Amino acid sequence: MWQSYIKHFKNYLRLERSFSDNSIQAYVRDIEKLVEYLEITGTTIAPKDIQEKQLLSFLKYIAELGLAAHTQARMLSGIKAFYRYLLLENEIQIDPTELIEAPRLPRKLPDVLSYEDIEQIIAAIDHSTPEGTRNRAMIEVLYSSGVRVSELINLQLSNCHFDTGFIRVLGKGDKVRLVPIGQEAIKYTKLYLDHVRRELTVHKDSEDIVFLNRRGKQLTRVMVFLIIKNATELAGLHKNVSPHTFRHSFATHLVEGGASLRAVQEMLGHESITTTEIYTHLDRDYLRQMITDFHPRG
Repeated sequence: MWQSYIKHFKNYLRLERSFSDNSIQAYVRDIEKLVEYLEITGTTIAPKDIQEKQLLSFLKYIAELGLAAHTQARMLSGIKAFYRYLLLENEIQIDPTELIEAPRLPRKLPDVLSYEDIEQIIAAIDHSTPEGTRNRAMIEVLYSSGVRVSELINLQLSNCHFDTGFIRVLGKGDKVRLVPIGQEAIKYTKLYLDHVRRELTVHKDSEDIVFLNRRGKQLTRVMVFLIIKNATELAGLHKNVSPHTFRHSFATHLVEGGASLRAVQEMLGHESITTTEIYTHLDRDYLRQMITDFHPRG
């Protein structure tokens, strides 16, 4: 139903607007994300019948995934262009996107980092010290898996399944989920475990905890915030960066790279934004493939 409209829209962009292949692919990807959302919510509707309320629900969905404001705005821009085309072709009489403004996230939310920003932060860490080796591993895990800071500090050795590329984390409401983790994060976490953690005198209450302070005890949330703040300042970045920034960046970079919305929702540990009945958990091999194919450090 949608593919025929999308095909004609692609021809319009190529032949009448002379858009480049990259631009055309970006526009089409934005529309396909909307189509995917409609499938997730079980909404069977033709492009010409869609209304403003469905589009607003879609925007709310991608906002709650934690996507950057500029990504949300760009996706809306692609959808607006599609409906302007349908209006031009007399497929619709009223443009459902006309009154929808680009979303603005509250200023208090942390900035989303570019991949270059993340590389700068990592490069600013002193890798010659035990703490630097640990901090590199933590940031790699945060960015590679999108886990929350509470999930990071509570990560257990017994829940690290590096041979299969997954970690098991305890999320909000004590809900456990398996999260795929990239090869860079696995590499640097193993370096930390083999060369730093094994040299520590581990406190009895922290024997199964992955990331420890120099006294062999579990790190606190505040300590992780301070570590990231310090690394960001050393990198010369003037941005509001927190552990959650890496979670936003993880989701944004995956979606911008082409990963499915449903896969990102699963990896972040979000509840279904619609109803649990229509939400189906994805195959673990598929989730791991999302990281491999679409994450910058997969």
